[in-house]
Amino acid sequence: MTNDERFEVRREIAASPAEIFAVLREPRGHVAIDSSGMLQSATGEPVGKTGDEFVVHMDREALNDLPMGKYDVTVIITRFTEDAELEWTISGTIQPPIKHLYGYRLEPSAKGTLVTTYYDWSQIEDRYRGRVNFPIIPEAGLRATLGILARTVEQR
Repeated sequence: MTNDERFEVRREIAASPAEIFAVLREPRGHVAIDSSGMLQSATGEPVGKTGDEFVVHMDREALNDLPMGKYDVTVIITRFTEDAELEWTISGTIQPPIKHLYGYRLEPSAKGTLVTTYYDWSQIEDRYRGRVNFPIIPEAGLRATLGILARTVEQR
């Protein structure tokens, strides 16, 4: 599904929702499956509920779109349903937060799990419209991340 301010991509992965969710709730799991190259490392505990947070150490040079260099963001969980849904926004260098959302939905399937990932910038602050180019991560980037996620969990 794609519209002007949101897109999502899907992929069936030969692993259970629990196996996939274990990677997604782990801060270092986000770094391991990132296809953009921006996520360098992460600190914090695995998330377990809405409101949980962890820190990701970023390097914007991977995208070469803004002269931000290395910086940190705090990932803030906005939706959490064990083995089914994880959504987050970030707070970081740019304040107030932009309010773009990233997420995953997991549905059991005949092959294992139908994984949907999405990026939604429909709620961004008006002050950022036209100043920051959206989407920051292209649809192909989400599709590539699903490929890395599949490789990660299917080899376990």
